[in-house]
Amino acid sequence: MESAKKLNLTKSMNLIKDGRETTPGGMLGIRRPYNFIEGEYPIFIERGYEGHIVDVDGNDYIDMLCSYGPILMGFVEEEINQAVVAQMQHGFCFSLVQELQNKLQEKLIEVIPCAEMVVLAKTGSDVTTMAIRVARGYTGKSKVLRCGYHGWHDWCVEHHGGVPEVITDLTEEFNYGDLKELEQKLEASKEDVACIIITPVGHPTAKDIMTPPEGYLEGVRELATRYGAVLVFDEIRTGFRVSLGGAGEYYGVKPDLSTFGKAMANGYAISALVGSKEVMKTLEKNVFVSSTFFPNSLEMAASLKCIEIIQRDNVIEKIWEKGDKFLSDLHKLKEKHEAPISISGIAPMPYITFTKVDEHYKARRIEFYTQTIRKGLFIQPYHHWYISYRHTNKDLNYAINAIDEALQYVMGKYPVDRRHL
Repeated sequence: MESAKKLNLTKSMNLIKDGRETTPGGMLGIRRPYNFIEGEYPIFIERGYEGHIVDVDGNDYIDMLCSYGPILMGFVEEEINQAVVAQMQHGFCFSLVQELQNKLQEKLIEVIPCAEMVVLAKTGSDVTTMAIRVARGYTGKSKVLRCGYHGWHDWCVEHHGGVPEVITDLTEEFNYGDLKELEQKLEASKEDVACIIITPVGHPTAKDIMTPPEGYLEGVRELATRYGAVLVFDEIRTGFRVSLGGAGEYYGVKPDLSTFGKAMANGYAISALVGSKEVMKTLEKNVFVSSTFFPNSLEMAASLKCIEIIQRDNVIEKIWEKGDKFLSDLHKLKEKHEAPISISGIAPMPYITFTKVDEHYKARRIEFYTQTIRKGLFIQPYHHWYISYRHTNKDLNYAINAIDEALQYVMGKYPVDRRHL
């Protein structure tokens, strides 16, 4: 089978060259070209529509990265945009708050089981860091036990450049799914653990997505209670995708605090810290949080409309239906090609990773993602994918065919000695 034709990315390449003159690396962090396949992926996007994006060179892709998660519905959602425009006519940035704040907070309390009170912010890092401050203020303790990616702030950033060791020493990681290890860490620091923060569905970088083993989240809940630590669910990716109330609702476990963001306004910048009144009231006097832009109401209007559409059109249920079929099709392709891949995730968040069966596993990954992007499927080598509401059956069938052809090409180029399987 022949390789797919390389894309014309001339304008993207010129723009990143220009961009590197005006900002370090041309752009920040995860969006930099080395996080994809350099020279094969677009770097600048012109527009989006439904479940697609179009780059500055005119290449059209089925987008299953969904802006790293915020695009729950699809791009350029008219109803949501109209709600934002209507709010814009009243103004959206004031010295005081607008009534829309209360309306959104009341709606979040209605749909999220652990939410008795709410504080609205802008990003995931805002609210995970807010949760840590609240937990420390509530307990009077300092240490954080974490499991998962929680943002870029000093207490949790994975690259420690620029962060004093005295700060990183207050955060300790534990492995997802291992209750014994978590208990040992709690016991070792039992006098000073302010909180346990965990992504309830495990999604480590470039590794399989991990769903909670039976009884695991319940066990984490019990340990947090026993050791007097605040339990925080980081639902930045799972909230509004797994269910409106997040993975906590889906798996039936109630944390003390939970963080939501990404999909709650279909791309508009808003996030929320929610939780029990007892813990959340720490924000009244004992800890301080403030921002000029947290009360801006355009994003609140977007979120309220997004929730309305989700409930009215059974959006999450339909995403699960599409995702279940997509995962099933992926498993069939694995069997068809006898490919050394691992298929993981839940219906709204599927993923393929390449297993380390021999020295060619990295080459297979690079070739696979080279072929899929050339075929117009936008997925990421080191991050799980997403199903959006506007992904049509035609889109998802095309994606499966592109993956089918990519695996066929990869396995032809890098066959596996079956003794390794």
